[in-house]
Amino acid sequence: MREKPNKTNKVSLSEVAREAGVSKMTASRVLREEGGYSEKTRALVMQKVDELGYLPNRLATVFAGDQSSTFVGVSIPELGNEVFAQVLEGIDRQLSTFGHQSVLGLTQHTLKDEEDWIRTVLSWQPAGLILTGRYHSPRAIEMLKNAGIPIVEIWDYNSSPLDMSVGINHFDSGFDMGRYLIECGYTRIGYVGTSHDAANAASSRLDGFCKAVEGGGGLVQKQLCLHDTATFYPGFYGTEQLLASQSGIECIFYQNDAMAFGGMQYCTAKGMQVPEDIGIAGWGDLPISAVLKRRLTSMHVSHLKLGKIAAQMMISRLSDEPVEPVKDIGFHLIPGSTVRNL
Repeated sequence: MREKPNKTNKVSLSEVAREAGVSKMTASRVLREEGGYSEKTRALVMQKVDELGYLPNRLATVFAGDQSSTFVGVSIPELGNEVFAQVLEGIDRQLSTFGHQSVLGLTQHTLKDEEDWIRTVLSWQPAGLILTGRYHSPRAIEMLKNAGIPIVEIWDYNSSPLDMSVGINHFDSGFDMGRYLIECGYTRIGYVGTSHDAANAASSRLDGFCKAVEGGGGLVQKQLCLHDTATFYPGFYGTEQLLASQSGIECIFYQNDAMAFGGMQYCTAKGMQVPEDIGIAGWGDLPISAVLKRRLTSMHVSHLKLGKIAAQMMISRLSDEPVEPVKDIGFHLIPGSTVRNL
């Protein structure tokens, strides 16, 4: 029996056809399941595909116009943030159920990186695109409008999307957290998050948070926005910087739960009691909360659900089924026990 080729000796469709004793066109029809051949021929061709280790070039088939693309481009800012990993999991689970594959792009929170990725992925002729965020460069918007494919914008609720949108109102979620902390009696509050060169959901949350705090008679004494990822360690050292540069802070609101967990660890290491000495509030209600001694005060968002709904919207549009173009999945506050009780 012929050995399977290594990476430097790729098997061609012509070789499969020759070994099976059929024409290249017949072998191609078998792989595309187009019909016009006997079951015996199909079985023989598939046997040779397995023996030779042949991998069909699905992308080339799409370019040739022989079938519709099954690729759906999905852009997220980063993989290190558990929030987006959960959203991606929800998308991929749903797409794969219906025979579609995710083509991932990381935009690093910059409009330029997103524009470059959109240009590249559109050249692969995807079935559709799922993009994180509602803000895009002018050139990216032009390419998206001219692409003629379904587009779902996720994460930020957008009542006037390019095509479809699913997410939450981040300004409102920040506002609700700010109002809650004021109701808990906090008036001198700090913030620890990250900074990016484009408008993003975290910025909207912070805007809503500040508006609620100031409207309630409080003050966000210090906003520390780090040029880093929104993970555990930046939350740890960001808390150190915040407290060293500003005295009198009673409570800290963090961009997400991972940063809040890091901040809580720093406070504990310095002998501060939570919430007796300082209040801690996160955002996102991540599973990390399950390992804490105290239930983290946070804002619950179903990230997995968001991803699934985005994929369902895409699949419905690709299947020419009616779809609600805008979906707000909502959020709700988790009081927790890391801030003072009302």
